[in-house]
Amino acid sequence: MPKFSRLFRKFLISYIIILVIPSIAGYMSYRTAIAVTQSVSIENNVTQLRKSQDILERRMAEVEGFTRQLALNQELSVLMNEKGMDEKVNLYGIWKVNNDIKAFSQTNDFLQQFFIYLNNYNVLLTPASSYFQPERYYQSFHYKDLPADEWKRTLLEQTHNREIIPLKPFITNGAQTSVITYIQSLPLDSFSGAARATVVVLIDEKVISSLFSDLKDQYGGWSHISDAQGHTISLLGINEMDAAKLASDNSFDQSKASQFYNDDLVITIRSKTTGWVYRAGIPRHVLMENANKIKYITWSVTSAALVMGLLVGLWQAYRNSSPMHRLLNVMKEQFGKDAAVGRNEYDFLQGNISNMISNNKRLENELNRQLPLIRDAFLKRLIAGEFRSLEEIAAAAEQANTGLQADTGYTGILQIKGYSGMDNVDILNELSAARLIMKQTLHDLGWLVHMTDLGADRVVVIFEGIASGEDTETANKEVERILNELAEFLFMEYKITIIAAMGNPFATVMEVSHTYEQATQALEYALHMNRKGVLWFSNARLESDTYYYPLDIELRLISTIRAGDLDEARRILDAIIAQNIENRELSIEMKYQLVGELKGTFLKLLYQKTFQESDIFELVKNRVADIQANEEMESIRQDIDGIMASLCGLIANKKNDNHNKTVEQVMMYIAEMYSDPDLNLYRVAEKMERPEKYISNLFKEVTGKNLSDHLEQVRMDQAANLLKGDTYTVDEIAARVGYNSSHSFRRAFKRVLGVSPSSYRQSTTE
Repeated sequence: MPKFSRLFRKFLISYIIILVIPSIAGYMSYRTAIAVTQSVSIENNVTQLRKSQDILERRMAEVEGFTRQLALNQELSVLMNEKGMDEKVNLYGIWKVNNDIKAFSQTNDFLQQFFIYLNNYNVLLTPASSYFQPERYYQSFHYKDLPADEWKRTLLEQTHNREIIPLKPFITNGAQTSVITYIQSLPLDSFSGAARATVVVLIDEKVISSLFSDLKDQYGGWSHISDAQGHTISLLGINEMDAAKLASDNSFDQSKASQFYNDDLVITIRSKTTGWVYRAGIPRHVLMENANKIKYITWSVTSAALVMGLLVGLWQAYRNSSPMHRLLNVMKEQFGKDAAVGRNEYDFLQGNISNMISNNKRLENELNRQLPLIRDAFLKRLIAGEFRSLEEIAAAAEQANTGLQADTGYTGILQIKGYSGMDNVDILNELSAARLIMKQTLHDLGWLVHMTDLGADRVVVIFEGIASGEDTETANKEVERILNELAEFLFMEYKITIIAAMGNPFATVMEVSHTYEQATQALEYALHMNRKGVLWFSNARLESDTYYYPLDIELRLISTIRAGDLDEARRILDAIIAQNIENRELSIEMKYQLVGELKGTFLKLLYQKTFQESDIFELVKNRVADIQANEEMESIRQDIDGIMASLCGLIANKKNDNHNKTVEQVMMYIAEMYSDPDLNLYRVAEKMERPEKYISNLFKEVTGKNLSDHLEQVRMDQAANLLKGDTYTVDEIAARVGYNSSHSFRRAFKRVLGVSPSSYRQSTTE
């Protein structure tokens, strides 16, 4: 008995309990199948009965339409309106009408036997012939129990309007059958007295019964049709006595559409147009035949599922208890076996995992607590220009959860006036409260703005997403409106006075540090000139006889070139030249010193190891030495721009070489370890000693495809080679190329190569 037998038994018992569910489901399925089968059978038979009803009613409507056509027949109208027997008989008219009605009996089986009686001529016309003595017609065609004189009096001499005589026995040339009779007097408005003509249609019961024969042939059932008064119109598979007994039985609900009566399911439909009642009966054993099949199948499948489920339960219990047992041993080794004494496995694991989760939550809470500090540190690095690329800024912004998304905006400095030179505790507390009020008020104004403290009485603000360019003036006015509204509110509510200094709009977040420098200079100018309100850098021109090239700007230029970011380096150089040429009035000596400083910066760069060991060292060194301070500043800028392009190009080439080498190492590692099922991006990044995201983005940038797709392609290529031989089965090949599941392997193989592994092997052997 293995050590984890107790875990095994617990899993097995739970699976056995689950196996009881299919048994209950099987029984419920059986009961549901019976109900559904019965419902479907009833619905199908109702549908079939309704179809037969529709056909019968359409045929009867055709019979009625036939009489209406006769009413419009020109020759028949002439015959009906002639004087009759006292005059000469219109033999031609009778012959013409007789020819006209022959076609009706050939196109409609309900019109196979009909006649037209002309009262004025006492002549009876049929499709076959004309009878000038109706009694001669009666000798061959008559109702079984109806004398000739009564037949003539009730049918021929009275008016009828769409009258239907129920089923009656009828003699046709000596053979007995049953017919229903449709009678219509002509003209159609004959309502009293003797009609000029009478149309009588005799419809054989067999013709009507044939419409309902499917119910009897398919199910062995019966059908019965009666009119609104209960007189039989048609019956099939049931005699008149049983039909009458059914209709008169009090236990039979006449209003129900379907119900069981004796051993039959009886379906009843009442026509809304004629009032006829259609009934069909289906034997119960026929109705339940499909349900019995479902019963057999259900219990067979349920029994097989129980046996298979028990086997699977044994296997799953072993499979699932084994890793838990290994995890339990690891926990015992980590926390000590004594900790598990007197506790079951689940309590022991739950306790230790709960501690791990609690520790993780404490770590997460600590990180959330430090998030404002991280966010503030990010903003300080941003305005200090410590980032080398936009990608680095984006990564740091995401880590700090700043929500910084837009590329354009404004950078400015807000200073609280009246506290300069005061540094006691009370003043610092008051300034802290004032900064908090100012930041909260600015946030409440509705603009997306990022803020960080700069000393005790200053706050740096970054307005995000305010467009620059063509609409710079409008954007400036909007920023001024916000800041003026802020200043007015702070003074009115808290008597706090502020100065706002704003740099020019930035077009990329890499320019934030530059616009911050502009805001700093604008603030210095505002304090120097005792200006109030909002001051823009473009409106502050400092008069100075010294050049502008602070150490932090030089360091940023050096770090930018070392990062290979030529665009940012050009932006910094342009800002330096703009500060010294557009915003300052430099003497010749100051210009020479500025150019000398710039040349010194690039010489410092060249003597760093990265550039000193390159092939372009001497060439660039000579280009730096050739820059003359007495040249135009634009020419000097172009020379420096060419030097920066050479240095950044060298860095970019080195980066590409390093990236290619790294990707080659990744590919070699995948080619070596593709058979390991646990090989993934994490394992590759661990091997390369790089972050996962870095490896993923680098691989996609160099190769143009995802690392996971490349790994899958390598595995499929190896699998395809193995499938060309007969050494291994498909399942063995799946394991050899790093798949724990042969099903996953088959699915991946078909997705990559378009065919299944078996089909691929078969195509290669052929």
